[in-house]
Amino acid sequence: MTKVESVNTEINIMDVPKQGLPVTIITGFLGSGKTTLLNHILQNQQGVKTAVLVNEFGEIGIDNDLIISSDEDMVELSNGCICCTINTDLVDAVYKVLERDEKIDYLVVETTGLADPLPVALTFLGTELRDMTRLDSIVTLVDSENFSLDLFNSDAAYNQIAYGDIILLNKTDLVDSADVDLLEVRLRDIKQDARIMRTTKSQVPLPLILSVGLFESDKYFDQDDSSDDHEHNHHCTEDHEHDHNCGHDHHDHSHHHHSDHLENDGFTSVSFVSDKPFNIRKLQSFLDNELPVNVFRAKGILWFQESPDRHIFHLSGKRFTIEDDEWKKGQTRENKLVFIGQNIDGDRIKQQLEECLYR
Repeated sequence: MTKVESVNTEINIMDVPKQGLPVTIITGFLGSGKTTLLNHILQNQQGVKTAVLVNEFGEIGIDNDLIISSDEDMVELSNGCICCTINTDLVDAVYKVLERDEKIDYLVVETTGLADPLPVALTFLGTELRDMTRLDSIVTLVDSENFSLDLFNSDAAYNQIAYGDIILLNKTDLVDSADVDLLEVRLRDIKQDARIMRTTKSQVPLPLILSVGLFESDKYFDQDDSSDDHEHNHHCTEDHEHDHNCGHDHHDHSHHHHSDHLENDGFTSVSFVSDKPFNIRKLQSFLDNELPVNVFRAKGILWFQESPDRHIFHLSGKRFTIEDDEWKKGQTRENKLVFIGQNIDGDRIKQQLEECLYR
C-alpha cells in the first residue's frame, strides 16, 4: 500500500527549480533507517510543501494529537500535512500528487528495503512523468552496524550503492570508527563519486540531501539499452508469470512483500497473525536464542498477556526494540508480525511463535 504525506521541509524556496517537480528517491537495505529519515523530514517542515510517497504510512508514525480528521483515504494534520492512501502503482501515485489543488514543491519517494532503485528512477525518466518531474538525486542509507554485501548476497543491495548519488553511513554511533572507515573504503570501490556522509539516527540537514541536483539523467539514458535492459531482463526472466510487471516491478508497493525483488536474491517473508497474546518470557527467549541468523528484518505489533498496552516491534540484524503504544478505540487486539530473510524456514518460525503464545 502506497501512501502520501504532504509536508514542508527547510529548503529556501528560491532553491527549488521551476521546471518540473523535483524528486528525491530514498533507498537502502532492510533496517538501514529510511523510515527514521522520513520522520526527520516530517518533523522539519519549514517553507516548502513536500509530498512523501512511502510503502506503509503506519511505519512513519504520526502523533495522534496532530490529526485533525481521518477517513479511509486521507489523514489531515494540524501541521499542514495531508496524508493520502494510494492503492495503485508509482505513476498513478505521482499523478495524484501532481493533480492536487494545493501546490506541491517537492516529492520524496521511498523504495522498499529489497528494491533496486534503478527501475524506480527510470519510471521518472522513461515514462510520461519525465515532462512533469525532475529527478534530483538518489539517497542511499547504509546500516553501518549490519551492512554486508557478502552476507546479503543481493543484487539489490549492491545496486542501491551503485546508483546512490548520496550515501548516508547511518548508525555510526554503534560501530567503531575504524570499522566505519573500512566500510567507507569499500563503498568508494562501488561508487567512487558518491557524496558520503556519516549519520546517527538518520539525522542530516535537509538542504544536504534535498534539491541538490546530483542526479545525471544523461548517464542513465546512455545505459538504457545496456544496463537498464540487463536489470529488467534479470528480474523478468526469473519468474515468467510476472512478465507484465517488467519495467514496473518495484512500483506496485503492496502491503505484503511477495514480489520479484524478494525472490530474485533468495529472500522470503513470513507473516504471523494470532488473536492470542504472547507470553513475554517465551517470546524474549525466542528472539534472544532461537531466531535464525538469516532473518535480517522483522517488524510488527505485539500483544502480551502480561501487559494491557500495544507494543511496536522492530528488528534489524541482531538488534531489536519493543516500544510501548496504545490500542486505538475499537482496535482488535492481536499479534501481527512479518519476518524477512534469506532461505528461512517459514513453517518452523511460525511453529516457534505458536509455542510463545500464552496458554
